[in-house]
Amino acid sequence: MSDQTQNSGLNDGPKPKPDGPGWRLNSSVVILCLSIVGGMAGLSYAAVPLYRLFCQITGYGGTTQKADSYEGEISDKVITVSFDSNLSKDLDWSFKPKQRKIEVRLGEKATAVYLAKNIGTGSSVGEATFNVSPQLAGQYFNKIECFCFTEQTLAPGETAEMPVLFFVDPEIVNDPLFTTLTTITLSYTMYPRKADEDAASLDNKASDRSPDKAIKLSKLQ
Repeated sequence: MSDQTQNSGLNDGPKPKPDGPGWRLNSSVVILCLSIVGGMAGLSYAAVPLYRLFCQITGYGGTTQKADSYEGEISDKVITVSFDSNLSKDLDWSFKPKQRKIEVRLGEKATAVYLAKNIGTGSSVGEATFNVSPQLAGQYFNKIECFCFTEQTLAPGETAEMPVLFFVDPEIVNDPLFTTLTTITLSYTMYPRKADEDAASLDNKASDRSPDKAIKLSKLQ
């Protein structure tokens, strides 16, 4: 018997039919793998908001609380809140707190102001992130108004005051972790926000509104 005949015999075995057990098993494996991949993608998508919620509840990572207002008890205990600022090297601004620290009573609403100035030659957009230290004190630090995660657009040479209204929850005195705490530091870091695209768009709009261009358009008409 020739080699061709032998090989032919080896390949002549039964093949799984599209509706047979082997076909159904392979289909089930494929569906299972796709379900696992889809589930992992869903968990990855949900991880960010879940982590953010965890930080807000526990104060982990220096995340503060968000409050609409506060009309509760104001304690006689005073705490110092100091203010810190950081600036990305990619943003041509100056950015600093107007006051370095203030003393407030627990439960008392207070306002701090940060100053930002565009020292560059073109319009740019910045956005701030924040945290507090000690980090776990974030669960007691409540912000009523804040400029964080809000785009701030500044033209060349323009200055802006950015206020933050806050209070420290009096419940902090009942936390054994903070029985000797005297100072909480609120820190903001300013980053560029789509700086190149937004700046170019803003400069073009400013150019469209310039007096020279308005005169040229008037002459054409």
